Amino acid sequence: MSLLTVENLVVDYGHIHALLGINFHVDEGEIITLIGSNGAGKTTALMSISGMVKKTEGKITFLGQDITVMKPHNIARMGISHVPEGRKIFPELTVDENLKVGTIANPRYEKQRSLEARDRVYTLFPRLKERLNQGGGTLSGGEQQMLAIGRGLMMEPKLLILDEPSLGLAPNIVENIFELITRIRKDGITILLVEQNASMALSVADRGYVLETGKISLEGSGESLLVNEEVRRAYLGA
Repeated sequence: MSLLTVENLVVDYGHIHALLGINFHVDEGEIITLIGSNGAGKTTALMSISGMVKKTEGKITFLGQDITVMKPHNIARMGISHVPEGRKIFPELTVDENLKVGTIANPRYEKQRSLEARDRVYTLFPRLKERLNQGGGTLSGGEQQMLAIGRGLMMEPKLLILDEPSLGLAPNIVENIFELITRIRKDGITILLVEQNASMALSVADRGYVLETGKISLEGSGESLLVNEEVRRAYLGA
């Protein structure tokens, strides 16, 4: 059974059709990526899963339970953690305080467990540990992205959703972020990734789906999509 299943998902914004009946699934332990141009519907798909946009049609199932109309906070408590595009950290809070915020959605929250989760984040992101009392708004773009991912990990999610984690970052920082993504998967966390850098996304993904104007036009292993001529021309600059 898949960890997450999206069936015939339709999302409309007024007269604008954002998603036109897409289907995909995420199995436990996978890295799955959605790639496509701006406006293709990638972020809408992620926000639909997290309960942040209203669905016109379709069904979303997580751990065998229908979450299609479930409220966002209840979806989070089931084990879906969403790291949004643009990071959305709390700039006035310290690094440590930002991480503590990430435990709010965790129904298993206990002080000791929270400290253990924080220690795991600091082990994964030692740069954050060096800045734990520093204001989130004073961090570099790469450090803020690490903080956003770390905050998402604080609730010990079963599924980590990452929306454009490399956006606005220098190439060497992008490589660091993707190395961390593969490490997170090795720790047993399933990842659903939306990423404008299609080459990097497909290089780490087990499987990928190509979204075009609200429809899935292609799907396959990350490796097969990397060498697909249509994908290379449209998204890889080849």
